[in-house]
Order: sequence, then C-alpha cells, then structure tokens
Amino acid sequence: MGAQGSREVLALRGLHDLMTRVNAVPDLEELLRTACQGVVDVLGFRLAVINCLDAHGYLECLAVAGEPSAVEAMMGRRTPADEILSEMEIADEWGRLRFLPHDRLPPDVTSGWIPDIEPLDVPDAWHPLDTLYAPLHDPSGRLLGVLGVDLPEDGLRPGALRRQVLEMYAVQAGLALHHAQERERLSEKLRLGNAARTIVATAARELDLALILGQSVAPLVEGFECERLWVRAIETTRTGETRGRGTGHPADMAGLATPELLAVAESLARRCWADNRTVVVGGLGDTSGGLLADEERGLLVGLLDGLGGGSLLGVPLGAGPECLGYLVLIRADTARSWGGEESEAALVIGHEIGRAVLHARLFERERELNGELQELDRYKGELISTITHELKTPLTTILGHAELLEDTPAPQESVRAIARNAERLQTLAEDLLLLAKVKDPHRPMIPVPVDVSALVRETHELFDLLAQRRGVRLEVADDGHGGGIHARGDRDELERALINVVGNAIKYTPGGGSVTLAVHTEGPDVVVTCRDTGLGIAEDDHATLFDEFNRSSNPDAQTRPGSGLGLAIVKRIVDRHRGTISLESTLGEGSTFRIAVPVAGPERS
Repeated sequence: MGAQGSREVLALRGLHDLMTRVNAVPDLEELLRTACQGVVDVLGFRLAVINCLDAHGYLECLAVAGEPSAVEAMMGRRTPADEILSEMEIADEWGRLRFLPHDRLPPDVTSGWIPDIEPLDVPDAWHPLDTLYAPLHDPSGRLLGVLGVDLPEDGLRPGALRRQVLEMYAVQAGLALHHAQERERLSEKLRLGNAARTIVATAARELDLALILGQSVAPLVEGFECERLWVRAIETTRTGETRGRGTGHPADMAGLATPELLAVAESLARRCWADNRTVVVGGLGDTSGGLLADEERGLLVGLLDGLGGGSLLGVPLGAGPECLGYLVLIRADTARSWGGEESEAALVIGHEIGRAVLHARLFERERELNGELQELDRYKGELISTITHELKTPLTTILGHAELLEDTPAPQESVRAIARNAERLQTLAEDLLLLAKVKDPHRPMIPVPVDVSALVRETHELFDLLAQRRGVRLEVADDGHGGGIHARGDRDELERALINVVGNAIKYTPGGGSVTLAVHTEGPDVVVTCRDTGLGIAEDDHATLFDEFNRSSNPDAQTRPGSGLGLAIVKRIVDRHRGTISLESTLGEGSTFRIAVPVAGPERS
C-alpha cells in the first residue's frame, strides 16, 4: 500500500475513533469540547472552534481547542449569524466546506483571533487570515452551527483527502450535535413537565393559599433552573385597595420587593395576562419593548444589577379574565436566554397556579362567610337575650306601679318610677335604632365640615347641670382656636359620639371627681380627649369594651344602669368617619378616651 493509501487509512481510522467518542458523550458541552479536541488531535489542525446558533440569530462560541491564546480570546464570543453566512456566500465551495482566502475577506470583518505566524513561501501556503468553515446541519438540513478550523500543522491549505475527512467529520458532528440538542430539549421538557405536574398536584390537593405558593417554589426552581424567584398573589379588596401575599427563593427576595417594584410587577402582570404572554427583561432575549415605560424598565434592570446581572422571565397568574398575581424567575447567567418552550411552559403553569389561587380564595371566602353567619347567629341569640333582659326589668317596674295605681291614688313616687323606666325603654329603642344605622354599610355618610370645638362646648353645656348634681366637676380645656377646629364628617353622629363618651365619664365618676374635655389638631386629624377620675376600666375588659351589650366586670360599674350600647355606637361612628378611638385607663384612678377623625377646612392645608 502506498503512502497516500496509508494516510487515508489512518485518517479514516482516526475519524472512526473520534466519532465513536463524540457519539458516546451525553452532555452537550462535553460533546462540543470533545469534538473540537478531536479535530486538533486527529485531523491535523492546531485550532478548532464550534459556534452554535441560538434562538436570537447569533453564533456563540461554545467550544475551542488548540492554541491557549485562541481559547481565551474566542470562548463565549457571540457573532451575528448573518455575518458568517455572508462570508460563506463569497467563499469557495469545497463540497460541504467553505474556504474564504484572506485576499477575499471583507474589510469590515473583525476576527476574534489572528495567529502570529508567517505563511510559508510555497504555493497553497496557509495565510493567518484564511478561513475554513464546516457548516453543521441536522438531518433536515437546518443549520445548527459552524465548525471552524485554523493553522494546519503542515502550514498548507488542506488537500482533497483532508477536506474529505473534515467534510465527513462535519456531517457526523452535525448529527451528534443534533442528537445532543434533542436530548437536552427532551430533558428540558421532562423538567418542565415534572414542575407542572407537581404544581398541578399541589393545586388539586391544597386549598390554603400560603401552602400553594410555598410548595410551588421548589419545583419551579428545579424545573426552570433559576437561581431566584418571586411568586405573589394579588387581589382587590371591597374598598378598591390592592393587597397581596407572596413568597420567594431565597429568603432574602422578600426584602428586595419594594413598593415601587411591586407596583411595576403588578401592572406588567396585568398587561401580560391581557395579551396571554410572558415577558423577558435583560439579556439578549429581552422582549419588554413596548410593554414597559423607561422608568419601569429601569427599576427591573436595577433589581437585576443589584443581584449581579442576569435576566428575568415575568409570568402572569390568572384565571378567566382576571389577573391574580405574577411569577418572576431570575437567572444570573446572562448568556443563557429563556427559550420558547420555557416561556410556553411558564405560561401554562401561570394558568394552573392562577386557578389554584382562585379556588383558594373562594374557599377562604366561603370560610369567612360561614364564620360571619355563625357570628351573626351568636349575635342574634345574645341580642334577643339581652334585649329581653333589658326590657323585662323596666317593664316589671312599670307593671308593678301600674297595679298600685289601680287601687290607690297616684303617689308621686310611682309616677316618677313609671316615667324613669319608660325613659329607659325609650333610650334603649333609640340606641338600637342608631346602632342599626351606623352599622349599615349601605347607608352612606355625606361628610361636611363640622366645628368640633363648638360640639365640645355644647356637650359641656348639656351635661353641666347633671355633673353639678352628681358633684362632678366638668371642664373644657382651652383649645386656643377661637375660630374653631373643623373635622370632616356627620355633625349629628359626631355629637352623639361625644354625648355617649361624656355621659359615661360622668356616670362612672364618683362625687368630688372631675371630667375634662379637650380638642386639638394632630397632623391630619382632629383629636378629642375625655379624661375622668372615675372608677377606671380593668385591663381584661379593654378587648371587649366596644362590643354591643358589653358591661364592665367591675362590680361598682355594674351597679350603674346601662344597656352596654353606648361605646359600641361610638366605635361604629368613629369607624364610619375613618377615624380611631383609643383608651388609657387604670382601675380605681380613671380613664382617658381619645377620638381622632380626619381634619377638614383650613387645618388640612
């Protein structure tokens, strides 16, 4: 056998050994490295580079073997695919190979690495700027990448034999690359499918929203191979406010969710849900153009920069026409973009989590309604029992004295007793009617400016004589507002609140004590305080003080007549005015009630 035949046999044997190794490698990155190293070791080139085509139209250098300086300069380099394809169009066709001599290289092309060699002074010498490409295709002819070789060991442009061997190798390498990508694609589908199945199973099993969100984190991190994520359910309350519950991975994600970021994420999720799409922010696959304003995008990019860079995939959560939350998946690797299959799987998972959120909310609402019905039933029973008791005592007194009047002339004591108990019944009826009014959510309040200083003075005038008779000193502290302090609200309701508080203070303050009223502004509120030196209220009674029909556990207080509706009415009136009522009290020393309602008029400015 001649020298030419020996070279052919050695080349083919080396090609067979190389392809056996390449096809035995399951991992894509390892396959590419093995393929490049095989070109260097077997095919007689000192440099081999494999660029793979990505979804965004770039050829990325994923494997380099040979000259160390070339490996450092070229690894990870991204080149627009059109640039290399345009070079192939003007190159010489060597079968499947494309050779572009240095003298035909476009002047605007910038090479990633130029070898520092002097070409031989012989025909067909290899020039440092010569380029030899071997396109890599899948079985259908679709371009997967390009194998580039440089620096033939003999310093010459490859002859027919080496070109044939390189061409066969490129065909086999393309098939091996195709099979490896298909394995990765299948593995990705399995990961995403497992994540989806786990989340669907959780959604079908759980009705607790916190558990649904929390148990979705691990399969999402594993399925999408992301370093960070944030999942949040949002809802609009009856008052039109937005509230949300969420969780993240790792735990410090919760600290990064500023109100501004939450607002941007919610707005973006609603837009994505309306268009049934996901969005990528950051990296080469950014799809946020037209969806985000510059300020909004700046906040999200700032979040990524704060985490060291990367990209995020935003996914809306929802069911039917309603967006119910969002999922944010973050990858630190800027070179790894979010693929189409990942976006599609994320959107499907967003629908599944959205349905689970909706079911959990419906279940929560069902439990709330059931609790409200049980509470209403309990309240109804207590109401009937209490009203029956409150009616029975004065009615018994009235009937007893009425019997006396049938047989004897009307004594003044009996007339006064009848009048006193009839007045008690009238007060109870008025309190019940007023309580029903201020508790009715369908009875709107039309707020107007109310002079609270005038109300305090009028309340003082109303109770001054009663206080004197009981030996209680009733005072109004100087408010320093000659023109009055105005709150925004309903005058009659605010007047009734003051009457109830002051009346209670006088009733539970022994002779020789004092009750002091004061009014002032405090920020956005008008604050009225009523301080007494009376019996005081035990700390155990504070929690139920404003409940209907609540009476103090203090035996001394229980000797004073009352229905237990006065402070409950005050609390409902203050709530209707979007205000607050608070108490400071020490048993045996007295109490201070503090009512704060929104200011109106000049004080607001």
